[in-house]
Amino acid sequence: MKRFSLLTIAAATMLLAGCDLMTEKTQPVDYVNNRIGNISHLLVPTYPTAHLPNSMLRMNPGHEEFTTDRMSGLPLNVPSHRQGTVLTMMPFAGDESVIKPHFGYRYDQEKTEPYRYSVLLDDFMIAVDYAPAAHSAIFSLTYEQTGGRYLQIRSNDHGELYSKDNALWGWENYDGTKHYFYMEFDQAPEKVSGKDGDRTRYVSFAPSTGPSTVNVRYGISYIDEEQAKKHMLNEIPEYDIEAVVEAGRKAWNKALGKIRVEGGTEDERTTFYTALYRCHERMINISEEGRYRGPFDKQIHDDEGIAFWTDDWVWDTYHALHPLHCILNPAAESEKMNSFVRMWREAGWMPTFPAVCGDSHRMNGNHAAVVFADALAKGIDFDVEGAFEGMKHTVLNETMIPWTLGPNTELDEFYHANGWFPALHPGEQEWVKQAEGFEQRQAVAVTLAASYDDWCIAQLAKELGKKDDYNFFLKRSFNYRNLFNKETGFFHPKDAKGEFIQPFDYIFSGGIGSRAYYDENNAWTYIWDVHHNIGDLIALFGSTERFVEKLDQLFVEGLHRSKWQYYAVHPDSSGNVGQYVMGNEPSCHIPYLYCYAGEPWKTQKRIRMLMEAWFRNDLMGNCGDEDGGGMSAFYVFSAMGFYPVTAGLPYYVIGSPLFDKVSIDLDNGKTFTVVAKNNSADNKYIQSVTLNGKPYNKTYFSHEDIVSGGTLELVMGNRPCKTWGVGADAVPPSQGSALTLME
Repeated sequence: MKRFSLLTIAAATMLLAGCDLMTEKTQPVDYVNNRIGNISHLLVPTYPTAHLPNSMLRMNPGHEEFTTDRMSGLPLNVPSHRQGTVLTMMPFAGDESVIKPHFGYRYDQEKTEPYRYSVLLDDFMIAVDYAPAAHSAIFSLTYEQTGGRYLQIRSNDHGELYSKDNALWGWENYDGTKHYFYMEFDQAPEKVSGKDGDRTRYVSFAPSTGPSTVNVRYGISYIDEEQAKKHMLNEIPEYDIEAVVEAGRKAWNKALGKIRVEGGTEDERTTFYTALYRCHERMINISEEGRYRGPFDKQIHDDEGIAFWTDDWVWDTYHALHPLHCILNPAAESEKMNSFVRMWREAGWMPTFPAVCGDSHRMNGNHAAVVFADALAKGIDFDVEGAFEGMKHTVLNETMIPWTLGPNTELDEFYHANGWFPALHPGEQEWVKQAEGFEQRQAVAVTLAASYDDWCIAQLAKELGKKDDYNFFLKRSFNYRNLFNKETGFFHPKDAKGEFIQPFDYIFSGGIGSRAYYDENNAWTYIWDVHHNIGDLIALFGSTERFVEKLDQLFVEGLHRSKWQYYAVHPDSSGNVGQYVMGNEPSCHIPYLYCYAGEPWKTQKRIRMLMEAWFRNDLMGNCGDEDGGGMSAFYVFSAMGFYPVTAGLPYYVIGSPLFDKVSIDLDNGKTFTVVAKNNSADNKYIQSVTLNGKPYNKTYFSHEDIVSGGTLELVMGNRPCKTWGVGADAVPPSQGSALTLME
C-alpha cells in the first residue's frame, strides 16, 4: 500500500535525524494496516473495517477475500462483527439499462484506513470515498465519465424505503430487528424510481458532461428514522468528508494513544497498533442520546445515564479482550457489565453471543461469569448482585449443550448430579435431540468450561457474603478432576457409567474439530483449560517435572497425518507449532504456563517465537479467526510483556516484551511503564527485574501495580537466566489443591 511505503521513508528520515517515531506527523493510527489478515489461512479473514472505536456504525466493503476483484456493493452498516450487512448502496453510470438489482462490481485501487475507505468501481469509472462517524457516515461519489449518474439503495431482506426531495429514508429487517436510516444528497435528484414502501429505490441525477461528484450523508438508528436523521445532522452537519476524516483520526489516536511504544521495528509497531485497532471493534455502544432498543425485548429503554453495549462473542473475548479493556477503558467496561445484567433481565438468561438482534447463543460454557469475575477482581463498578443472580439462574437451569438455548435436559441433570458431562462412544447413537447435529456434546470442553464458570460465580458469591452459594460453586469448580486421566495426562471423556471412552486418539477422535468431546481443538489444547487452578493441574500431573514434560511435548508433537488430512479434521487449528494452536483462543494462555512450573525462560522463548511467526505485517499476518479482538488482544498483551492467564484474578504473568518501552496512560491520570533494557530479537530472556526501583523475583504482578502507576524494568539478555523467577514464591497465584470453604 502506498501509505506504508511513504511511512517507511518518513520513518527512516526521522531515525536519521534522531527523532522519536511518535511525532505529530506519525500518530498511532498511521501505523494501522487493516489489511493484515485479509487473506485467511483456512477460515474467515479479517476485514478492512472502517469505523470509530466501538461505534454502532461499521462498514466493510462487500467482498469476502482480498484476492477477489468483485464486490456486491457498499453496505450502510455491518450490524455485528463480520455478520451480515444492511442497506446496500450501488452507484451506476452510463445508460439506465446498466442498473441491476444485484451486480458484481469489478473494483480496483482500494485503500483502507480505520477512518476512511476509497475504491474505484472500474466498470463505471466511479471513484468512491467514504468516512464514518459514530452513528453516521458520508460517501463522496465521483463519476469520472460523461452520461447518466445513478444510485441504488436496496434493503437486502424485507424493508421499506421512502423519499422526498433530496432525502431517502426507511429501514431493513435484519434478523428480527429493524435497522433504520436517513440519507440526504447534496443535490436534488432528477428522479427517484419506485414508490414509497418498496424495498429498492433508484435515484437518478442529472447526466454529467464531465467528471462530477455526488456527496451522500446518512445516519443510522435502532430506534427510528427521526433518530437516524438527528445523528446525521449532529455528526455530519456539512457535506465535508475531510472534516469527518479528521474527526475520525482524532478519535482513533485518542483510543490507540493510550499505549505508547518505543523501540521495535516498523513492522512490529504496525502489527501492534493494528492489533490494538482490532481490539476496538466490539463491544459496541448502541445508546442513542440516552435511549436504546433492547436486543431481546425490542422495546425502547431509557439508559438512565449508563450506556448500553452489545455485540460480543464471549467464548472468544473473555481470555484477553475484556481484561485489556479493564486496563484501558474501565468506565466503558463497567457499562458493559451492567449491560449484561440488563440483558439477563430482559431475556431471562445470561447471553453468550449477544448482538443488536439478541443472543445467538453459541459455543460452550457461559463465560459472562468470567468477565464479571475479572471486572470484580479489578475494581470495576457494576451490579454484582444482578450479575450473580443472572449467572446462578442460568447455569443451574439452562442446558449446557453447546449452541443450544433451552431448559435443562437429562444430560444437564446428569452433570449436576455427577460432575461431568457424559460422552458417547464412537458410533453410539445420540438419543438427546438437542445434542444432535454438527456441534455434538463436546463433553470434555463443556465440563472444563463449567468448572471455570462455577469458580467465577463463586467469586461473585464471596463478594456478596453468600456463604452457601460460594461453597456450592467452589466445590463444583473442581469438576474438571473427574475427567483427568492420570495414566495419559489428558482430560479424557467418560461415559455415563464413569468409564473412559476407549479406544481413543487424542488428536483425531471426535469428528470435525473433535466436537464430540472437545471443541474446535483436540485433546492436546484442552489439557491446559483449567485457567482458574493451574496449581491443581500441576498436582494432577504429580510433579512440576511431568507437567513441564507434557508442556514441552505439546510444541513438538507432530500432526501424525499429512497436512491436508489433518486440517480436513481440524480446520480451526491454524498456526500450529506441534500440536499447539496459535490460531484459536483456548491456546493463548498456554505458553505462559511455564511460569507456574519454575521455568519462565521457556515462556520468554516461546512467546517471542509465536509473535514473530504468526503475527506479521502482511496479508496473511493473522493465523486464525480474528473474533473481534480475541486473537489481537493476545498479541497486544504479549507485545507489552505480560498476559492475564486467569481472568478473574487481578494478576498478570510476565512474558518477554517486544518493545524497549511501553507506557500505558490510565484513566486515573497515572502511567504504568514496562522498560526492557538491552532488548532485541536475540535478547529476549529476562536477566533481572525491578518493580518501582526494587528488586523483583516474581513472574507476575498485580492489577493494583498497574493502576497505581509505576515502572516494571526488565534487564534482557541473549541467554536464559535460570535463576530468576524460579522459587516457590515466584509462581503466579492459583487456587491450588485445597478446597477452602467459607465458614
